[in-house]
Order: sequence, then structure tokens, then C-alpha cells
Amino acid sequence: AASSAAASSAAPSAPAARDGHRNPSSVRVLVNKRNPLQPADWAPADLTVPDIRSTRDGLTLRAEAATAAEALFAAAAADGVDLSLVSAYRSYSYQQGTYAGWVQQHGRAGADRISARPGHSEHQTGLAMDVGAADAACTLEQCFGDTPEGAWVARHAAAHGWIVRYPAGAEDVTGYSPEPWHLRYVGTPAAADVVRSGGVLETAWGFAPAPGY
Repeated sequence: AASSAAASSAAPSAPAARDGHRNPSSVRVLVNKRNPLQPADWAPADLTVPDIRSTRDGLTLRAEAATAAEALFAAAAADGVDLSLVSAYRSYSYQQGTYAGWVQQHGRAGADRISARPGHSEHQTGLAMDVGAADAACTLEQCFGDTPEGAWVARHAAAHGWIVRYPAGAEDVTGYSPEPWHLRYVGTPAAADVVRSGGVLETAWGFAPAPGY
């Protein structure tokens, strides 16, 4: 019985393993339409301003993600690619306003394809950022993926622990239209695993598709 208990603790079941992805303080937390942050208004305690080009002052990320963002931007610059940080951490209350604005423009169904409801936003984790070209070409538009900056990010983000969170062709799994500018920090080993698994976080981490709430 003792040996069985030891084996059980050493090799958790799949559901138990997935529980680690529900811890809001983990860099491997999964947040989507069916997996909200708990509590819904959770906020990280280690937000910091990364030392990178940004479209406005005061954009923050969790400390580990901020360091990784600095490395990503430095690697891009070394390759002659100039990136800019467009959006980073958003609080629960900030996301309330953001989502409400999209609902006003596009209706709830339209808003749900391009914006997360409060408590369901990766930006609230402090582990997600929207990036753009320094010259502002195709900022927050799908054509960003066709720019040199977007192409560089798609090729090199994982080497620095980031993934393109909402890739083309995965809306039935992620629940969102393609966003080549939206990057999610998961750490370098995990990012490599996601890429090897096809590039979709839910699939790589063994979660069911989350196309709707």
C-alpha cells in the first residue's frame, strides 16, 4: 500500500496535472473562455515595466515575463527588426471597459471573437502582451502577420518563452480570431512543447477546445 501511495504521488492523474494550469500565479496558467481566473479579479503581485520600446508609458508585465520580453526585443533588434509593446497587463476593471467597448461596436457575439470577457483575459495574468512594428504598420490588425516584424515574431518568439496564442486556423479551439500580435509567455521549455504540438495551447496542454463560454 505504501508503494502504491508513493507511485500515486509521483505520477499524478491527468486531471491533477491540469490543476497546475489553473493556478493564477503560475506562468503556465491556462485562461480561456471556459477556464476563467479564480478569483475572477485576481491580480499579479510582481508587475514591472519592461525596458523595451512601448507605445505608451506604464505598460507592465509580471517580472519573469518582463525579462523575457526584454530578451525577445533585444534579439529582434539584433536581427534588424524593431518591435514595440502595444498592450500588456490589464486589470479586471480595465478589461470590463475594454470588453464593453467592443460589445458596443460589434454586439456580444462579435466582441467575443476579438475580446475576452473580464476574468477570462490572458492580459489579466500579466503574462500576455500585444506587440507591433515600431513604425506602427498593421498594429493590432491581422496583416501584422505579413509584416517583417510579424514574421520574425512567429519564427522566434518560442526561443524566448513566448507563443503566438491565437494562431490562424485554430479559432474553433481557442475561441478567437487569429491574432499574430498577441503573445503569451509560458517559459522556454513549455513554448517549445507547444510548437512541437502544433502551436495551440489548449491542445498542447490537454484541454478541451474552448470556442465559447
